[in-house]
Amino acid sequence: MLVALSALAACSAGPSTRPVIAVRGGDQEQSQAAAPTGPREVPPLEEYRSTGLSWSPCTEATRLRMGGTAPQGDQEYECARLTARLDAPSRPGRGSLGLAVLRVGSGTSALVVVGDPDGEPGTLKAARLAASLPPQVLSTFTLIGIDRRGTGKSDGVRCVPDAARTGILEADPADESQEDLLESLGRASQECVLDLENRLKAVDSWRTAADLEQLREALGTAHLNAIGIGDGSKVLTLYASRFPDRVGRMVFDGAPDPTLDVMGVAEGQAVAAEQALKAFGEDCAVRRCPLGADAGQRFAALLDRLRAAPIRGLDFDLTPGTATQAVLIGLADRSRWPALADALVAAESGDAGPLNAFVAPLVLEQDESPPRLDADLITTCNDTTTRVPPERVAGLTSDWREKHPVFGAWYARELLRCGPFPVPQVPKPPQLTGAPPIVVVSTAADPVTPQAGTERAAQALPAGVVVGWQGGGHGALGQSSCATGLAQEFLVNAKVPTHGTLCPP
Repeated sequence: MLVALSALAACSAGPSTRPVIAVRGGDQEQSQAAAPTGPREVPPLEEYRSTGLSWSPCTEATRLRMGGTAPQGDQEYECARLTARLDAPSRPGRGSLGLAVLRVGSGTSALVVVGDPDGEPGTLKAARLAASLPPQVLSTFTLIGIDRRGTGKSDGVRCVPDAARTGILEADPADESQEDLLESLGRASQECVLDLENRLKAVDSWRTAADLEQLREALGTAHLNAIGIGDGSKVLTLYASRFPDRVGRMVFDGAPDPTLDVMGVAEGQAVAAEQALKAFGEDCAVRRCPLGADAGQRFAALLDRLRAAPIRGLDFDLTPGTATQAVLIGLADRSRWPALADALVAAESGDAGPLNAFVAPLVLEQDESPPRLDADLITTCNDTTTRVPPERVAGLTSDWREKHPVFGAWYARELLRCGPFPVPQVPKPPQLTGAPPIVVVSTAADPVTPQAGTERAAQALPAGVVVGWQGGGHGALGQSSCATGLAQEFLVNAKVPTHGTLCPP
């Protein structure tokens, strides 16, 4: 079946399978293959209305939320609240929840930003993108970030007990029994079922796609222009399947693999995480960072030391599980690689604070936003009916530890997370048979949405156009000037990039 899909995708990509190398240093760009054409043209841009939402200034509050990384300049932010239908499976059409939205930019067209459920909320992601995208994007569009249901300033999900949340974080991936982790996950499931009741099953990607349709209606536009980051790309794919006539100009910055089961996805992430760690080490050597040229070896040594003697912390301890989660979060954010290197050096000296800071948003409430672990756990488990039994996970842990020595056991352990949660009824989306071109950007060493999976996600679209960045981290927009420039040309000028274009590191 996969072979057939690959063959079909190869046919849709055009006669040439050679990558196109794009070098953007002025206006020079080399192209050797014809861009694929989708069944529909790129929709025209249209003005959005601001009357569907009540906007109010939130510049100071947003800068405080962004902390020390807030961009300098005179950028202004406005915030609003969208009332969305809850649409729980047992109560269709009844109930509602509030969703936080933020806008920034002076453009007359709207460009919605949708992110990962475990990452920075969409409102903050839009604010940061506004500081890194070319000025022409912000003069053409108003970026509108939305906090997915259960996250950020939206009606939050906070149902996992503090002790269970900490237990999930601190669990050692090398523990063969995983009894402590299973106990923490069981407590999390029990409390979330009791606390959320009918709302539990309403926190998923299917209903998030419906939230985007309500946002489009509130903006008063015929089409939804959007940037999907990581799992946000999956939400936009669902949106396109459900509302095909509403698809505007869309860019996917990393996308989950739609062809693999949860075990295949997890192993793919383990492989990509090892590649990202290698890229991090190479970058560290070039920058002559404190870790030197052997970042991977020193991290492995740190895990052994923490296994023997965890470093006590105020809210949670630095254990092998905590450190691994922190490093994965750091590897995903290319801009934080220098801070990650410093944090690892500090941990070697017994200071857990800098490394723990990477994972604090997962387990602690910050800026009146709930811990990110809760909504991510529920969204992930509501998006799949697969439950992997512990004995199967034990076998995978042993196998993957040999194949992927740094991260294999951790990703195998992650397969236990949904076991205690109720199995949802996942709606089957309509087949997406027609859509305008969608630009899909892959990153060579992306530990969250691996390159191969992102490319397969593009192949599954009627007119997916792949742009590959040969860098590392989760996402290329704002990191690669080449990929960002190509996305700008598509969003602003409807210029579809050449399928298979490669951007240098």
